[in-house]
Amino acid sequence: MAEGEVDIASLEDSFKKFAVLGDTKATGKELNGKNFAKLCKDCKVIDGKAITSTDVDIAFSKVKQKAARVITFEEFKEALQQLSCKRFKDKDEQEALEETYKLIAGKSPIIHGVTKATNKGGVGRLTDPSKYTGTHKMRFDETGKGKGKAGREDIPDTRGYVHSYRDAGTYDQKVKGAVASPNAKKT
Repeated sequence: MAEGEVDIASLEDSFKKFAVLGDTKATGKELNGKNFAKLCKDCKVIDGKAITSTDVDIAFSKVKQKAARVITFEEFKEALQQLSCKRFKDKDEQEALEETYKLIAGKSPIIHGVTKATNKGGVGRLTDPSKYTGTHKMRFDETGKGKGKAGREDIPDTRGYVHSYRDAGTYDQKVKGAVASPNAKKT
């Protein structure tokens, strides 16, 4: 591989990272239009002058199959070829394509605007599980971590003969007295 060339494997790796973004069922073999536009924006293929988001959408539409909503890696390379000629006008076709590949190779999606928790005003009081009462209090443990399903459902105690018997395991003490039970206290 020459000094100016880009490794196609790293380009394909970036393609796969953007292909699975936001879709838990994605395999990484096909890229949708939204993620293609994000790839172009995050990797600075869109510069706002020579290439705009409209140009990216047009290139995507030209290379995809008629009824398809996604493109494969080969179609992705075709779209980049169309965009590279427009992005790097002063270079020949192959050099422009290499420059575009360099912009994309090895990059990952940039996650913008991840919401951070705040505790200002009433939010802190409302989100502090130590201040919860009633049935809401039972959904969290002492540290404030949720109990999951055990905290959402009233799971019945099915031990014993009678449902929800409060004094389970004390039958021998009550019926037979202190003599029959080895755990009974002597007075």
